[in-house]
Amino acid sequence: MDQRVTPPADTPQPPSRARGGVGLFLTKVAGVLLLLVLAGLIMVWGVQRYVEDRLTPDPTTIARASLDGLREQNRLSAFAARYVAVVTSRQSQLGFSTERTLIMPGMVRYEVDLGKLRQQDVRWDANARVLSVTLPPVEIDGPQVDLTAIREYGSGGLLTTFTDAEQRLDAANRTAGQVELMRQARAPAPMKLARDATRRAVERSFAMPLRAAGVEGSVKVRFSDEAAADERWDTTRNLQEVLGNSG
Repeated sequence: MDQRVTPPADTPQPPSRARGGVGLFLTKVAGVLLLLVLAGLIMVWGVQRYVEDRLTPDPTTIARASLDGLREQNRLSAFAARYVAVVTSRQSQLGFSTERTLIMPGMVRYEVDLGKLRQQDVRWDANARVLSVTLPPVEIDGPQVDLTAIREYGSGGLLTTFTDAEQRLDAANRTAGQVELMRQARAPAPMKLARDATRRAVERSFAMPLRAAGVEGSVKVRFSDEAAADERWDTTRNLQEVLGNSG
């Protein structure tokens, strides 16, 4: 009796499991590649933002540099004028009288103390693209009297011969002459000319760096003792606020 056992034939495994493993592997590879692509895109975007932040001009930074440059000038004198005072003094004593007339030319300079400028005096309105600057009031330096050009005239007489009336009249005339020069310098017309000249000088100081950096915008300058023509002067953000928020 033949007791040999014939081993069963090998049962072929279904190929579905192998195909499933390959598909899972390909899915994982595709996922990894997708993550790598996304990471690359994020990196490129970050580099672009960094470059843009570095290369795009910031108006507030430019304005701050201009402000520092103006402060270093300490005082700005953009306008000067020459005036002539003509004054006459009279004196009577013991029935006698005399008079002296003085012609005094003098130079007056109109200045702005730039050391008083603060960061909150410079405001950038991003919507209107306007840089607003508020300056301290215009100050008058002088008068610088041209002593060589002074002319004095008098009627003479016994009073000037036997008393010091002439010296006292000349002293009074010189004091009155300086007062008259300052009165002329403070008149509305020259003060307006001084403000306009100072305004143009400061506008150029801020506008030129902005244009050089390719920033489109305008510069408006006013003085602190002038009435604001637009309430928006008080609503824009100042440099200190902007720079404080950026940190």
